[in-house]
Amino acid sequence: MTIGVLKEIKTEEYRVGMIPQIVKELVNDGHIVLIEKNAGEGAGFSNKDYTDAGAMIVEKEEIFDSARLIVKVKEPQMSEIELLKPGQIIFTFFHFASNPVMTKALIEKGVTCIAYELIEENGTRPILKPMSEIAGKLSIQQGMKYLEKEYGGKGILLMGTENVKPGSVVVFGGGVVGSAACSVAFNLGAKVTIIEKDPEKREKLKRQFSGSIVLDSTNENIIDSCKIADIIVGAVLIPGHRPPTLLKRSDLNELEKGTVLVDVSIDEGGVFESSKPTNHKNPVFLESGIVHYCVPNMPGIVPKTATIALNLATSSYLRLIASCGESAIEKSQAIRAGCAILCGDIVHPAIREIIKMS
Repeated sequence: MTIGVLKEIKTEEYRVGMIPQIVKELVNDGHIVLIEKNAGEGAGFSNKDYTDAGAMIVEKEEIFDSARLIVKVKEPQMSEIELLKPGQIIFTFFHFASNPVMTKALIEKGVTCIAYELIEENGTRPILKPMSEIAGKLSIQQGMKYLEKEYGGKGILLMGTENVKPGSVVVFGGGVVGSAACSVAFNLGAKVTIIEKDPEKREKLKRQFSGSIVLDSTNENIIDSCKIADIIVGAVLIPGHRPPTLLKRSDLNELEKGTVLVDVSIDEGGVFESSKPTNHKNPVFLESGIVHYCVPNMPGIVPKTATIALNLATSSYLRLIASCGESAIEKSQAIRAGCAILCGDIVHPAIREIIKMS
């Protein structure tokens, strides 16, 4: 099979869908790999690294003309969708719930879409997990930065000092993103409150972060916790669905001015009503005196770490799709779970619901 890897064009996205090590494995399997010129530069991989691994460096148009399987990191942008051809397979993150326009355009193109975030194996999301962990850790790193007065924050140091108490972090969701955020905040010495609706997860979180506060996801708990928070992290994921709105726009008036909201859930629409997507070039905005950080591709700011982690997670699925094409959907239950659109037909119930509601 001819496989094409595109250079990401989303603002400030430096990751790449394939590293030279995986190229070599695919070439050894008998496949042809086309890499768009300079696709890996942002993540530290040169064109020579790819040609040494057996790939051919080409222009973008040749990938769309020749590749049967197209590999990316982020969802196809509209300028890319226009170049797609019926029968092509796209393997990338899509986040359909937040982008029905993109979803409809992909259906009309008659392509097959296998979504990283929907791949499921043994009850886990193996491709989403490493990106979620990185995003969770970055949520505290970025939240700390935007607490600085220059950006409209409170002007406090999250970890405090010898004679000054540390700040307070509230995390909505105790999954991979939330746990990673809690781990960083907890180890910095911040006061950590976790809001989680699943009672089993709450018990696990209490054991994992002894000394933190773990509460049920009630409106009263949310508002009371957020009133004294310095950083609030939205880390709720319902794969294929838009997450619930946990903090309304009117609730912003209950928060201290300069509080930082980090909406890691923005990929799927966000958990704060006031959230709107930003980017790494312009990552924050102020509303009602509250700093909002809502970058959908957070791991893109650490592209080398994120690219390697992503590739280690995608490689086995990628090799199966490359060898079997659409038949991989029948051979692998994990890939079947990740297939949202098959040759222009919606095959994932959550995606069907999104189109019905849009």
